[in-house]
Amino acid sequence: MIEEITMPHYMLSVHSVAGDRREPMTDEQMKQSSEQIAILEQEMRSTGTWVFSGRLHEPDTATVVRISGGEVVTTDGPFVESKEHLGGFYIIQAVDLDAALAWATKTTRAVGMPVEVWPFAGVQT
Repeated sequence: MIEEITMPHYMLSVHSVAGDRREPMTDEQMKQSSEQIAILEQEMRSTGTWVFSGRLHEPDTATVVRISGGEVVTTDGPFVESKEHLGGFYIIQAVDLDAALAWATKTTRAVGMPVEVWPFAGVQT
């Protein structure tokens, strides 16, 4: 029987800053950015690193669900009031933290935003 080898999983969270006053991108810059992200994602897929990714809407589109007094209550989000927010993420598998950090370096270069690396806890399947 062949034993499947599983690697640790990491979340590379891409952070944005609300109200960031960066110069708007030209059409050419948008095209180049999209191409860089596509190249990164293709490299992740071809090496077996990529598991899942997603880009998120602005924080004011979030809804918080919680229990208060035994009742479920929903409120407008985000949960944390902050200028910084999660703009998107990648779930990857990598042999170790150093490999995950190398992917985070490539990701921050491609997206131009800070990337935080979080290891998943527990056994990976």
